[in-house]
Amino acid sequence: MTDHVTRAYLKASAPEDSALRHAVAQSVSALPPALAASCAHRLLPRPMFAAEDEMNAIHGDLTDLFGLLTSLPQRLFGGDLGRFCEALGIDARKAAFMRRLGGGPPPLHGRADMYHDGDSLKLLELNLGSQLGGTDRAELSRCLLEVDAFAAFADEHRLRYIHTGEVIAGVLREAAAPVANGDAPVIALLEADGGLAPYLHLVRSFQEMMHRLGVDLRIGELGQVRERGGKLHLDGTPVDLVLRYFSVDQLCATPEGEAAVDPVYRAHRAGGTVLYTPLESFLYGNKGTLALLSDPLHREAFSASEAALIDRVLPWTRVLTDGPTQVEGTTVDLLEHCREWREQLILKPRGDFGGAGIVAGWECGEQEWKERLLDCRDNGYVVQRRVVPRGEPVLDPRTGRTEDWIAVWDAFLTPHGHAGGHIRAVPVGSGEIVNMGTNPLCRTSGVFQYPAG
Repeated sequence: MTDHVTRAYLKASAPEDSALRHAVAQSVSALPPALAASCAHRLLPRPMFAAEDEMNAIHGDLTDLFGLLTSLPQRLFGGDLGRFCEALGIDARKAAFMRRLGGGPPPLHGRADMYHDGDSLKLLELNLGSQLGGTDRAELSRCLLEVDAFAAFADEHRLRYIHTGEVIAGVLREAAAPVANGDAPVIALLEADGGLAPYLHLVRSFQEMMHRLGVDLRIGELGQVRERGGKLHLDGTPVDLVLRYFSVDQLCATPEGEAAVDPVYRAHRAGGTVLYTPLESFLYGNKGTLALLSDPLHREAFSASEAALIDRVLPWTRVLTDGPTQVEGTTVDLLEHCREWREQLILKPRGDFGGAGIVAGWECGEQEWKERLLDCRDNGYVVQRRVVPRGEPVLDPRTGRTEDWIAVWDAFLTPHGHAGGHIRAVPVGSGEIVNMGTNPLCRTSGVFQYPAG
């Protein structure tokens, strides 16, 4: 059901001479240069709107769900991180990286990717750690408010937004404060060697936003840093905090991975440079953790309210393997169930991101689906029940026609609380992977909240 603010926006945008109709296009001139180069040509013609109480509720649920995820080693494996890693299909070398700081719970920092099914937001995946894309999109909302027509609409409907960059800037300053000695901290966004080139334009946009917010953010790769006297240095400049963008997979891609990251860990342990976030985040961003939460086999480990939270937020999810499972209280053979319910299921690699390796059953024929199930069985995949997203009506400013789009709602979570979000969207019928990097039809926009009543 379309909310009243969206209906009002579409109605006000319908006339050809409506200034609101072209507000997004007019906002482009206000975009910072690096952000404009990154996505000015891929803006959705309107922002999205959400009820403030709904967004507060889902943020509370996601925060509580993170708490459940980080409690899984203790609840299900007696605190044995080795068994936990084995259950997630994490090999010994990756597990060693992920446990290098002791394997304790990482800080709450991540991005939830969700669909709205018409009743509520449902979690598709939870990307945990500091290696996040899209945080700079909050600038889209800031610049849109500089357009008079939209500013008037926002004022009429009491719209507001949470600026993701402002929240993250505060998180980084606080995390760096113990080693910055009262000075403004120097932050180094560090990637693995050779890792920056594919998305340097996105990193530059993030750096641009941080500089506007008064954060001294430098960009580099692991091979550029040196540790001296317990402090990390990037191109000769002492670094107070490493904003980690390198991943466990990148480190494990070469035999030198341990040596490459050693300077960062030495400086962190010496107390001269903070590593934010630790590689422990990858323990809980693995999609196998969602299967552990969803599987009734483990339901006795959770209270009634915790089980209700899991069912409210998370679609039915299982590790794809041979054997029985439960579906709505009935025991079935998992692979047989998957073959029968092809059009309602999707396969996802446990450890990948960005839409890589996803197989949507409803886009496959029966034989292809059967083959993919066999290929992915016991090969690091989960199977998840399809969430059918509601259509989000979008008016095309050029034609005046309104068409439905599929939107992924991204919500950022930090130790400072709800950090806003943004939208990725594609026209209905243009594919199930809603990703800026893989679908050229994908567009982006900001999210504004309106008060209840």
